[in-house]
Amino acid sequence: MDSGHTSWMLMATALVFFMTPGLAFFYGGLVRAKNIINTIMMSFMSIAIVSIVWVLWGYSLAFGTGNAFIGDFSHIGLSGISFASAEGDDIPPLLFVAFQMMFAVITPALITGAFAERFKFSTYLIFLVLWSTLVYAPITHWVWASNVLADGTEVNGWLWDLGALDFAGGTVIHINAGIAAVAAALLVGKRRNPGIQPNNVPYVVLGAAILWLGWFGFNAGSAVAANDSAANAFLVTSLAASTAALTWGVISHLKTGKMGAVGVATGAVAGLVAITPAAGAVNAMGSLAIGFGAGLICFFAVELLHKTNMDDALDVFAVHGIGGIWGAIATGIFALEAISGTQGLIEGNVKQVGIQAVAVIATVAYSGIVSLIILFILDKIPGLGLRSSESDEDIGLDLAEHGEQSAVQDGAN
Repeated sequence: MDSGHTSWMLMATALVFFMTPGLAFFYGGLVRAKNIINTIMMSFMSIAIVSIVWVLWGYSLAFGTGNAFIGDFSHIGLSGISFASAEGDDIPPLLFVAFQMMFAVITPALITGAFAERFKFSTYLIFLVLWSTLVYAPITHWVWASNVLADGTEVNGWLWDLGALDFAGGTVIHINAGIAAVAAALLVGKRRNPGIQPNNVPYVVLGAAILWLGWFGFNAGSAVAANDSAANAFLVTSLAASTAALTWGVISHLKTGKMGAVGVATGAVAGLVAITPAAGAVNAMGSLAIGFGAGLICFFAVELLHKTNMDDALDVFAVHGIGGIWGAIATGIFALEAISGTQGLIEGNVKQVGIQAVAVIATVAYSGIVSLIILFILDKIPGLGLRSSESDEDIGLDLAEHGEQSAVQDGAN
């Protein structure tokens, strides 16, 4: 065990954990005051439930040997994961399990923004178990699983073997959650009386700032070492977020004459999403381009989707889905061999863009279809269903589901 690498990865794991409470504040500030506790609770329950699922069988399905498409149950209950580091281990095996657990926790929490203010809480708890098992674990295996058998045979995920670049989860986390959000928004239906504006803008900005901080663990931690790659990922992560936030703010100012705090915060998150798959492949100049593209593309994606009949309440698909797609494709454009070992389009390798597109299409198709099936079945099970009752929606899910209210009471909003 290398104590330097281990210390950094312990810190990175804690930072990624902190992102889910950050998301809770970000989403909580965007909804109406009568739904803020419910919205925050959805993120907190993801921590509780997905952590248990991950240890019992999620990690095994994601990183177990299995085959090119899914792991196995060789590590069920963390069986076979050694407490002690072995020769050649830079970090303890259990630390890698914990680090990846934090990724598994935040991904379904991202989806909750699509069905905020109207989803039945008891059904959501079951959805967490099913989605983490049937959607998150397989896609994680496709992209990140790499196992060497005793005879030297490699058994990797099929996107790993294809050469798809996803340093910290553009496909695994953001596209995956973004397209699941579309499925959820379509099946749950529109809110009865959508709020006009966020109930607490400082919460939104605080949440975005916590996410920004946590993203250093998210991206730089994905180097799984305290090394040159982590340093580069740290730099390009912040630079892309800064560029996207500024881009979003400037576009908003040009269109409306105002630069809103919610918009700038959302732009920063879009930039963080887009740089996630590319953080281990691009340099500072590449991150500027990716951040600018994220701010521009996601801004207009939000505007466009608001004109449709789909009620993705907190713009999950426009920010995470579209931002993740742009980031995945941009990774194939701006990847540098000196950083990632793989040439991108700017170094003459057109093929890499095609490989990235395959990863995007596969993730969209699988996550979209399986998420629809899970939600459809939950909606048909007696006693479950996806939608809260009209009376619960009217009084707010804080009182209806939790018997509590926030200090800020819901007024005209």
